[in-house]
Amino acid sequence: MTDATDPPASPARVAVVQFDPQVGLDNHKANAERALSFATRAVQDGATLIVLPELATTGYSFRDRFEAYEHAEGVPDGATVKAWESFSREHGVHLVGGLAERDGMRLYDTAVLVGPDGYIGHYRKAHLWNREKLWFTPGDVGFPVFETSIGRIGLLICWDIWFPEVPRLLAQQGADIICSVNNWVWTPPPIFDEAGRCMAAYLTMTAAHVNNVFIAAANRVGTDRGARFLGCSLIAGTNGWPIGRMAGAEEETILMADIDIVSARSAPIWNQLNDLVRDRRADLYDPMLGYTLGPAMPR
Repeated sequence: MTDATDPPASPARVAVVQFDPQVGLDNHKANAERALSFATRAVQDGATLIVLPELATTGYSFRDRFEAYEHAEGVPDGATVKAWESFSREHGVHLVGGLAERDGMRLYDTAVLVGPDGYIGHYRKAHLWNREKLWFTPGDVGFPVFETSIGRIGLLICWDIWFPEVPRLLAQQGADIICSVNNWVWTPPPIFDEAGRCMAAYLTMTAAHVNNVFIAAANRVGTDRGARFLGCSLIAGTNGWPIGRMAGAEEETILMADIDIVSARSAPIWNQLNDLVRDRRADLYDPMLGYTLGPAMPR
């Protein structure tokens, strides 16, 4: 049992990077350099876990599948992952970032995790948004959680956060922190509430709260061929509330938070009679949801 006087078991300074990568092969080098420039600034401020946005080196708004194919590269053998590995080894940090992956003729919207010893693993986006479905294949590696020297790290990408099963499955597999790489886009209004928060931010906070897990969510900003992005990057604590501030809708910035990553393993006890783990009725959920019972009946 631990209390507030115990030293942190796995202290980390988490950084989420919010910036404006642009689509186009002519922009690829600049995007990659800017991503690592922000990551370098984070390291200089003491970061040990850095999260970049979705498609951080390519931009988002591909014209067609061929252009997406031209932007894509292998994982882990492509130039981007190799550069991230080199950066992580040099600075002794863990880094998560999004890129377009090419595997044979298939394309994936992928998040990659690297660390001081090199490549650790990747996750392919399972829930594709809008025109992503025209060039990317839905992910086929499930929802993996990776054991690292600083704790257990899960990955999700953007639209995934709208599906509560994703953070739940990651948490149930023991994730201490979920790194969420995003290109949250503007949708029909209302976009923000009076506090300046978008729905994606609230979903992130809720997922952290109900699963007792840290979530470091890095979004992008700017406009990419007419698509506008929300910002609102944040680092949510295990109680759901942001640690520090939430990023604005227009700014390029780095958010930092000091956490004890494995403190997420503490039981989320709310009072003498309630905690999230014991109160879950897993015996009821599967038969009631009907996932294994065949197609849903029409309403």
